[in-house]
Amino acid sequence: MPDKDDEPPFPDPEEISKRLSDFLKSNFGDQVSFSSMPSGANPFAPAEEKGCEDHDLREKNTDVFDFDLLPREIKDHLDRFVIRQDEAKKALSIAVCDHYNHAKYLRRLAKTAPEEVAKVEFAKQNVIVVGPTGVGKTYLVKHIAELIGVPFVKADATKFSETGYVGADVDDLVRELVRKADGDVELAEYGIIYIDEIDKIATASNTGGRDVSGRGVQTTLLKLMEETEVAVRNPQDMQSQMQAMFDMSRGGKPSRETINTRHILFIVSGAFSGLEKIVERRLRQGSIGFGADTVVSDKTAILQESVTTQDFIEFGFEAEFIGRLPVRVVCDHLEAGDLFDIMKHSEGSLIRQYEREFEAYGIQAQFADSALEKISVEAAEEKTGARGLMTVCERLFREFKFELPGTPVTELIIDGELVGDPKASLAAVLEKAGSVEDSRLMGEVSAFRRKFEEEHGCRLLFESGAINRLGEIAAEQGRSVLQLCEELFRDYKFGLNLIRQNTGQQSFTLSTAAVENPDKYLSGLVVSSYKEDENSSGDSGDV
Repeated sequence: MPDKDDEPPFPDPEEISKRLSDFLKSNFGDQVSFSSMPSGANPFAPAEEKGCEDHDLREKNTDVFDFDLLPREIKDHLDRFVIRQDEAKKALSIAVCDHYNHAKYLRRLAKTAPEEVAKVEFAKQNVIVVGPTGVGKTYLVKHIAELIGVPFVKADATKFSETGYVGADVDDLVRELVRKADGDVELAEYGIIYIDEIDKIATASNTGGRDVSGRGVQTTLLKLMEETEVAVRNPQDMQSQMQAMFDMSRGGKPSRETINTRHILFIVSGAFSGLEKIVERRLRQGSIGFGADTVVSDKTAILQESVTTQDFIEFGFEAEFIGRLPVRVVCDHLEAGDLFDIMKHSEGSLIRQYEREFEAYGIQAQFADSALEKISVEAAEEKTGARGLMTVCERLFREFKFELPGTPVTELIIDGELVGDPKASLAAVLEKAGSVEDSRLMGEVSAFRRKFEEEHGCRLLFESGAINRLGEIAAEQGRSVLQLCEELFRDYKFGLNLIRQNTGQQSFTLSTAAVENPDKYLSGLVVSSYKEDENSSGDSGDV
């Protein structure tokens, strides 16, 4: 047996880089390159060896086994982001609470009576969500995962195939949880996997031959949803195998080689177009004679009240697969009134996005309810749920975003009249903008605004009259508008930051008075902010 001292030394990172580069070049030519390792570094090392300090997810919820949320609390959180879908929120909230309370119980039992853990039976409450596009299915699951603090993976069922065929490996969903958990396998084993468009892998009962994209994927997912072990490293992935070889050469083994899927919560969803016809046909067959006219005609009501496991099987799912999804939820179709509520009340409202986009051009957009009502009606006609709002708004504001930046316009009132006739409204806004037509003037004002916001965190908006006056003063003094702005408003960073501390205000509109007497104008703003702060303090004290 050779002496250990006679063994060749393990190559350093530079030597490994050279060998890998030569290997790739000899096999794949110049089309593939390998970036050399920094000296003393191992790019394949686990997170703890790299000194990785990015554990935000773990810090957000230090221990998932401390879960103490109530179903009502989860639903209240979802109400902030998703309009309607009350039954879906309730069902998901209950399923999530039961799932993580069970995990908490097992954790506690493992410490007090480990021999009893294997005897505990638990039917996992995986969920299937049925609903048309754009009703908030993904949004619901995403915000649940964020609230709990567990890793969350979303994928479309159409991109997966049975292992061994062209397409993504279904097991990669589980490995992605580990990546989202920063390599923490234990945390990943309590994550949430959400698969959309699950209806696309349904297969007709008369389909013959090998069905790679449907039946095979169902079978593979079935194993994951129940309980199986998934290798942490994909055997088909070159980098994963190189990591394994690197660990073996150093005489070590990865801390965990497999991930158990027993406690991973699976939520699947799809539009299931045509499922209601299957249910309706079954109801008609069972309602011949008396009561035949009582069959519900509304699609959502049909699915909510009457869909059964057999209907899903006839739609194209394996009985074993659909049986692993015991919690069934049907989302409501969104009407115009619902879309109005989404824009008006949801924390993730699309309107906030458009306000920010106009603000980037120095334009303060204000949406009236009359505009939101008309937008919601047009979006409802798109029949794509909340996604229709983006379609309508993009079409509506395209010309405004193109024509208004660089003009004196600093405020845009978006009302029902503008939505009804955007071309005429845009022409009226441009005509009313004033006499400032010098693009260089607007460019210098915009440059000052951008610089001020970047340096001091406060956003300045100039009324058209103020811009006109800046141009006049600059011409009289023979200097640039940018230089004039920097001189007139050099002390504004102090006053505006003070106002921001008092009131939280971050955007300030400057009128002609601010140009004529900047110090007096700023003093007035500061004094008003203190009065506002005192009033708010007084109000809070009366409560």
